[in-house]
Amino acid sequence: MVNNTLGSLKVLLAEDNEINKLIAKTMLNRWGFYTTFAQDGVQAVVEVEKSDFDLILMDIHMPNKDGIMATKDIREMSNPAKNSVPIIALTANTQIGVNNRYLEMGMDGYLSKPFKEDELYNLISSVLEKRKH
Repeated sequence: MVNNTLGSLKVLLAEDNEINKLIAKTMLNRWGFYTTFAQDGVQAVVEVEKSDFDLILMDIHMPNKDGIMATKDIREMSNPAKNSVPIIALTANTQIGVNNRYLEMGMDGYLSKPFKEDELYNLISSVLEKRKH
């Protein structure tokens, strides 16, 4: 079990799969994070427009607007507090080279599903630490 040293982060989880949402929610709640959910990329962008987040966990394959397009929309927002929020891609795609595309598209990291609790926590910690510098 992970020992949370990050505090109570406000996280947006953009995920359309109910099982994946439940797994991630369980982990985030265990760490004491406050979680807001978005069913697709359109809702994710709306949530970012109306609230501030410390981190976004963005599924890549969602209906209406995928995670890449939602990330592009967020990165183009005029408010620096919103357009610079760290975004981690959550993907079922394990093809070599494809995941680097997520970084090129403005995401701060990526994690292939299914993932372990410590993998997610360590990536969140690493991404937030990089953003401090």
